[in-house]
Amino acid sequence: MSARARHQACLVLNAGSSSLKFSVFRQPTDGGELLPIVSGQIAGIGAAATFEARDAQRRVLAEHAFDATTSRSREALLAHVLQWIATTQADDEIVAAGHRVVHGGRALQRPARIDAALIEQLDALVSLAPLHQPHNLAPIRILARNHPGLAQVACFDTAFHSTLPWEARTFALPRELSDSGISRYGFHGLSYEYVSQRLIARQPELAAGRMVICHLGNGSSACAVHGGCSVDSTMGFTALDGLPMGTRSGALDPGVILHLMRERGMDLDAVEDLLYRRSGLLGVSGLSNDMKVLQSSDDPAARQAVALYCFRIAKEVASLATSMGGLDALVFTAGIGEHSALVREQVVGRLAWLGARLDTEANQRHAHRISAADGRLPVYVVPTNEELMIARHTMDVLAGSVSPAPAAARTAAPSDVECRAPTESAA
Repeated sequence: MSARARHQACLVLNAGSSSLKFSVFRQPTDGGELLPIVSGQIAGIGAAATFEARDAQRRVLAEHAFDATTSRSREALLAHVLQWIATTQADDEIVAAGHRVVHGGRALQRPARIDAALIEQLDALVSLAPLHQPHNLAPIRILARNHPGLAQVACFDTAFHSTLPWEARTFALPRELSDSGISRYGFHGLSYEYVSQRLIARQPELAAGRMVICHLGNGSSACAVHGGCSVDSTMGFTALDGLPMGTRSGALDPGVILHLMRERGMDLDAVEDLLYRRSGLLGVSGLSNDMKVLQSSDDPAARQAVALYCFRIAKEVASLATSMGGLDALVFTAGIGEHSALVREQVVGRLAWLGARLDTEANQRHAHRISAADGRLPVYVVPTNEELMIARHTMDVLAGSVSPAPAAARTAAPSDVECRAPTESAA
């Protein structure tokens, strides 16, 4: 995008309902690992949008508040991001944009270069992720319209889970519904892909092992990974299933929804608002969806919310271990998983029967391995990096090292997809 550019770079975009996160990664001339250059976000889209950018050391480089008119224009806000990058990163040429796309359905099981046909295919999946997919597609359309020469790559949160076996992805519903696409897809796949590769690079003995990775943040889930492949996940047809989250309920008896609609007179919109925005840690505590706030509160309801969260995590870990016939490692990642020693302590404490035992000092300092020396189950903390995973995929697609899915794979069942051995530098 800059005539003075000397380094190829990748722009990564993660668009939400009211935010746009961005990162820029530089491709070294020696072909080594991509280097983070800048990152930031626009928050408050639709109301009072603000811009912030940081360098690779997390130092603030720029801050800006937008007027009301600009705050409502995703096109103007994205233009601001692109202009800021072009102005401040003159040594880097953005050669591709990689996007986090929540849903790839059954057909899209690997990163894909974006064209008009793919956008149409992703549009058809909006009904499977109505709260996420339209926002993921917005910057794709804007870039396609205003920068048609820029290569774009879609990276799917569901793709890592394309290896789920039939029994793990199928609901006990009439087969015509399952065949129509109502099944378990799993999410947070880019995080699980990165963390599993990162851990195996540092602990090669786990390459063929069985691990449960707990991605714990405002959105929370857990995944069973065997030999580097996803074989079960707590999230299912939507990102509402499984663990309680910041504001989402997690798994719920379907009869509760019937009761709310029949006996409480709640319509579809009210139920959706309840389950996605007023439940989880916020709903149980009545105080906050922020784990830091809850942990520092003396309110009994706050303590109960944390206890419920940890109970459900431990319960799902045990369930996922059953899916693999055993467990060789337990892994914590994402905001809460990486930074809450209390949550890790409570979860591991409930899994003592599996041989899990913490090294208290290592847990308090968020060490890589936090299990006690005499514990039978290794427990790790591995920071996630979904943006780097997207950048890797994007540059690989651009280089042609990720081949497009063959026509047959677009209709193949997920179990037909080969699970490739993970590779990553241990650096």
